[in-house]
Amino acid sequence: MAEYLIGVDYGTGGAKACIINAHGDVLGFAFEEYPFIHEHPGWSEHDPHLYWEIACRLISGILEQSSVDPKEVRGIAVSSALPSMVMVDKDHNPIHRAYNLMDRRATKEVEWLKEHIGEDRIFQITGNRLEDHPTLVNLLWEKNNRPDSFKQIWKALTIDGFITLRLTGKATLNYSAAAFYGVAYNLRERRFEEDLMREIGIDPGLMPDLFECTDVVGEVTPQAAEQTGLIPGIPVAAGQVDCNAGWVGAGAVEEGDIQSNLGSVGNFGVVHRDLDFIFSPVGRLMINFPYTVDSANTYVTVPSTMTGGQSIRYLRDVFSQYEVEMERVLGVSSYDLLNLQAQKVPPGSEGLIILPFLMGERTPIWDPLARGVIFGLSLNHTKGHIVRAMMEAVAYALYDNFRLIREAGLKLNLPLVLNEGGAVSKLWRQIITDVFNVPTVLVKRRTGAPFGDAILAGVATGIFKDFSVAKEWAEYIDRMEPNQENHELYMRYFALYKRLYEHVKEDFRELARLV
Repeated sequence: MAEYLIGVDYGTGGAKACIINAHGDVLGFAFEEYPFIHEHPGWSEHDPHLYWEIACRLISGILEQSSVDPKEVRGIAVSSALPSMVMVDKDHNPIHRAYNLMDRRATKEVEWLKEHIGEDRIFQITGNRLEDHPTLVNLLWEKNNRPDSFKQIWKALTIDGFITLRLTGKATLNYSAAAFYGVAYNLRERRFEEDLMREIGIDPGLMPDLFECTDVVGEVTPQAAEQTGLIPGIPVAAGQVDCNAGWVGAGAVEEGDIQSNLGSVGNFGVVHRDLDFIFSPVGRLMINFPYTVDSANTYVTVPSTMTGGQSIRYLRDVFSQYEVEMERVLGVSSYDLLNLQAQKVPPGSEGLIILPFLMGERTPIWDPLARGVIFGLSLNHTKGHIVRAMMEAVAYALYDNFRLIREAGLKLNLPLVLNEGGAVSKLWRQIITDVFNVPTVLVKRRTGAPFGDAILAGVATGIFKDFSVAKEWAEYIDRMEPNQENHELYMRYFALYKRLYEHVKEDFRELARLV
């Protein structure tokens, strides 16, 4: 009998699903975007009802596309972008909209925690900073601002946890995602500090049950099977963070492996087993959480810029009606049309520099009030200049972290592997190659995170003995070498990029008061 595995991933701006066989062949793939909701400054939400509706469409779609008999599906795993939060009542119905990782509303709660609990105490427990607005911070906002509905919350889940709940009826949380709950989550001991939770006024009972990523946490229920086209009883794994899923799927399974995503959020991850680095001064500037491979003992440090690929999507959606119309009429990608314009612009964008902080910024500056800045704009600049300058800006934001990690001596297995999202742009890859001054390669398989989820499902159910199949199946193409002249030019622009932020960071605070 054939054996098939399903992976489902929820990114910041859309969901993907795939089905593979035991040889790693992708037999079906589907993708669907969902809208962002930005009704208030600093808020970023999704409609949580869409998550499950989309899951049903994606799963039924890949089953039909692959002609796989649901009786031959051996396992399912789900991942999602984090931090995210879906609040559900005891009947598993969502309460309010879901938070996505760009939400920055809980600034007062962050300040309260700093004053009453202390940043050092929290960091020594969690290995992460408060400014990333982890789930427990957002729960505090709910308690303070919507106390009546807060009382209805049964569990606070991640997006993947919500889908797993709908599939299995079980409220669960994997070790990798648990780090994004923050504040009271003990990274070393893999548990919530219940006394601290009571101290801040959050009931520990709102937390889902904890599992290793490779644990089987439940089975597809009859109701979920009817809605998705599956059959009851299929094992469901505990899941993983979406960036982990993408990197696992592209072969990052060993210490020192480094991969980068240019999805809605831009990031890169370094796999390691060094807790001392996490709790070092440099580690404190980064995002740290357990990795999927041996999630009880392996970690990944993930520098992130809040708007990576989302920055180009923003330029497309708001300022590129012509390109969008050409895509509708001629079927030519609007992103390709923007790339063509940017390719005509030389490195440095002829004196145009952008601070790409459209929704605040994460590592290493941790400034939720930062916003986008276009510096040096002149009448000679075109849309192509702005697109290229935005690509360069994202590269600068990521390089700001890379240089710190390299100087700290964390093991790096080069070349840098460029994975999902905007990495398909040859221009953007060359910009990153030149800014970082390291060789890069592109992952040939474009299935992305759901492929890593399907591999996780295979490991969890014993179809695969371990994650080594991911390394065996990974294929890298389009190796690029850095152009030293371009790198030196970019470093001069990077120095100005850094100074610009220092010049305006206090003005961001004044702007926030005005808004």
